[in-house]
Amino acid sequence: MTTPDNSSDPYAPRPTIWQRHPQLVWGLAVFVWTAVFTVMAFPPANGGEAAYIFALPALLWAYRKPALKAYALAVLGSQVVAWTILLGWLHHVTWAGLLLLGPFVGLLVGSWFLAAWWVIPKLAGHRAMIRIFALLGLAAFWVLLEWLRSVLFGGFPWLPLAASQWQRPLILQSASFAGAWSVSYVLIMFNAGVAAYAHRIFFEGATGLRKRSPEFMAALTLLVFTSFPFLGGMTGVQPTRLARVALVQPYIPQNQKWDARFATDVLQTLEKVTLAANDKGSPDFIVWPEAVTPWPLHLDPNVQPWLESLTRRTGKPLLMGSVAASLPGDAPDTWRNGAFLVDPVAGLTEAGYTKRKLVPFGEYVPLRSVFGWLEKVTPIGGDFIPGVSAAPVAAPVGPSRVPVGVLICYEDIFPGLARESVLSGAELLAVLTNNAWFGEGGAAYQHAAHSVLRAVENRRPVLRVGNGGWSGWIDEHGRIRNTLRNDEGSVYFRGAQTVTINRDAHWRGQQTFYTRHGDWFVALCVALVIGGYYRVLTLRPAPLRPAGESVF
Repeated sequence: MTTPDNSSDPYAPRPTIWQRHPQLVWGLAVFVWTAVFTVMAFPPANGGEAAYIFALPALLWAYRKPALKAYALAVLGSQVVAWTILLGWLHHVTWAGLLLLGPFVGLLVGSWFLAAWWVIPKLAGHRAMIRIFALLGLAAFWVLLEWLRSVLFGGFPWLPLAASQWQRPLILQSASFAGAWSVSYVLIMFNAGVAAYAHRIFFEGATGLRKRSPEFMAALTLLVFTSFPFLGGMTGVQPTRLARVALVQPYIPQNQKWDARFATDVLQTLEKVTLAANDKGSPDFIVWPEAVTPWPLHLDPNVQPWLESLTRRTGKPLLMGSVAASLPGDAPDTWRNGAFLVDPVAGLTEAGYTKRKLVPFGEYVPLRSVFGWLEKVTPIGGDFIPGVSAAPVAAPVGPSRVPVGVLICYEDIFPGLARESVLSGAELLAVLTNNAWFGEGGAAYQHAAHSVLRAVENRRPVLRVGNGGWSGWIDEHGRIRNTLRNDEGSVYFRGAQTVTINRDAHWRGQQTFYTRHGDWFVALCVALVIGGYYRVLTLRPAPLRPAGESVF
C-alpha cells in the first residue's frame, strides 16, 4: 500500500519539522540542554541539582539509536562549549591555553557519551539485571575518565562531577569511604536511571505497573544508601576547639606582586592587614596565602628580618606561602614554591613545606629540551623543583602544636596529595593559594569546591587562604563554616578575619577508610568496566516477546 500524495492538497496536514528532520531536532536539543545543564551544575552557577539530569537529553537520544555522526557532533560539541565556558577564567592568563584546554577536557568528558551511544541500544529487550549491570559498568567508565584526567599530561582533575555538590554535603559523605569518585559515580548512575525511566514512560508507551524502571530503582537505591546512612555522623558531632586562626587576604594585584616598583607598597599592605587582624581577633597563629612576599626568601637579605620583626610585633606565629631561592642544602639557583613558619621567638624555621605538584608552564617548562624556547608564566626565577615530603608543619597553638598539612596553589584538586598529608600526621589541612591570576569570575569558587571534597575524604578541617578569595574554612563533613566576605557580600576584597576552627572529637587521630586504602574504588571501576564491556559485547539481540510480557 502506498501513501497518497497530498502535496497538491492545500488542506492536507503538513509534516512538522520534527517529522521532517528528527535527527536535526534531537541534535540541537541535546547540544543546547547538555551544555546548559553542564555549566549550571558547577560553580559559579552552583545549580548542583542539574548534575542529576545533565546527561538525560543525550541518554534519551541514545535509546532512539541515532546515527553516530549526528550524535557525536551534538554531545562532543556540547561538552567542548560547556568546558570552554567553565574554564573561561583562564583567558586572564592565556587565551591559547583556554582554547586548547577547554576543548580537550570537553572531548575527554564527551567520550563517555559515545560509550553510552554504543551500550544503551544493545540493552533493549534484555532482562533487568543485564541492563542494570551494563549501566553500572557505564557509570564506572565515567569515573575512569575522571581518574584519567588526574594523570594525563601531568594531571588536571578540575571539577569532577562530585564538585557540583560542594554546597550539598549529605551526598558527599561516601567520599570518606571511597573518595570523591564514588560521588561522581552515584550522580552519573542516577542520570542513567532517570533516562531509562523517562524512556519507558514517554517513548515505550508503558502503562500501569510496566512504568516501573528497575534501572531507576537501582540508581535511587544507590543514591539513598550512599547518603542517608552518614546522616547520624553529621548530626552527632562533638566539636572541640582546634585553633583560632587569622586568615589574611591581602588582594595584591597580580601585575604588582613581583614588580620591584611596588615592593614597598606590598610590604606595607601585608603589614597593615596582618596587624589589624591580630589586634582584632586574638588568633593563635596567622596565615598568609601563596607566594605573598615581593622577594623570594634567601634571595634578598631584607626579607627574613622584616618577617621576623613583624611576627615579634604580633607575638603570633606566621604560616606563610613564599617562593624561596637556594634554601640551605640546595644547589645554586634552585627555586621552590612552599610554605614556611615564622616564630616570634625562634624566627624563620628552615623546615617548611615545598609544593609537590608544580603547574606546567607556570612553574616549570615540561620537556625543556623540546620546549626550551618557551618561558614560564610566572615571571620569577628558573624552573621550580617539586617537593617530595608531605610532612605537616607544626603550628604552635598555646603550649601545644597542631600538625598542619599544607597544600599550595591547586594541589587540593589532587586527592592523593591531601591523603598523603593526612597519612603523614596532619590534623588540619591548609590550602594557600593565589587565584588573583584569574580575575573575579568563577575560578575561586570552582577551586574551593575541591577543598570541600578533600575535607570529607580525610575527615580533616580545611582552611583556605587566597590572595584575593576564596578564603574560609570547611569542617570534616564538608560543611562550609566561614567564608570571608566584604560588606557587599563579595569574596574578592582586601581584609582579614579570625576564625575558630573546631574539630569533631570522633575523628581526632583517626583516619578514614579512604585515607588508609586510597583509590580502591577506581580499581573496582576498572573491573566493572571490563565486566560490563564483556557482557554487552556478548549480548545477542533480545528475542521478541509477547505484548505485555515483563522483562524485569
